[in-house]
Amino acid sequence: MRLRIVGAVALVVSAAVHLYLWFDGVRHQSVGPMFLVNVVAGVVIAVLLLRWEHWVPAFLTLGFGLATLGAFTIASTVGLLGVHTVWAGGSVWTAAAAEVVCIVVGAALLVQGRASLPGMAHQHSRHAA
Repeated sequence: MRLRIVGAVALVVSAAVHLYLWFDGVRHQSVGPMFLVNVVAGVVIAVLLLRWEHWVPAFLTLGFGLATLGAFTIASTVGLLGVHTVWAGGSVWTAAAAEVVCIVVGAALLVQGRASLPGMAHQHSRHAA
């Protein structure tokens, strides 16, 4: 459960940074609506991660981190929907760190869940005799 709490905190931190940036002027850019989607998704996935013991919230946490960090990487290299940004400022590094935590936690929970499935921990290939 501790890992799920860490993931949920990371999701909410990323969502909070995106909400802050939206109010700070991103809402007037072409990527503004995506920032709001990020805020809602981060909060919803955090709740799911804490309340639903299933592989889906872990998968969503991993995907959230990859998609959000990936979108920022694209925006800071080739641009995203006409927006070019840079790796500078506290909000950028806070969000990036939170998203890396989402990736690590989501992947760890998926691996952990796979290992705990009945019959999956020591499953070997079986050949017909």
